[in-house]
Amino acid sequence: MKITVRFWSYFVDLTGCKQTCIEVDQGITLGQLHEQVCEQFPKLTAAKNSTLKVVDVDYQNSNFVLSDSNEVSFFPPVQGG
Repeated sequence: MKITVRFWSYFVDLTGCKQTCIEVDQGITLGQLHEQVCEQFPKLTAAKNSTLKVVDVDYQNSNFVLSDSNEVSFFPPVQGG
C-alpha cells in the first residue's frame, strides 16, 4: 500500500522535501513506518523519540495500524521559550 508522508517545520530542511510517498506492507504500524522514514532520512533520527506523529488529522501512537491512502505527518518537537 502507498502512504503519503508530510514533513513540517525544520523537518523539511532535514529531509530536503515537504513530502514523500512510501510503499509499505499491509498491516504496518505507525512506529514501523517511522523507522523506515528515519532509515530513508537519517537526519530525523536525532528527534525520533520526540517526533509528533499525525495520521490524517489525529495524533496517534506508534502502535496505530495504517490503512491504504492514509496521510501521515511528522512534526518536530514543540519548542518554546
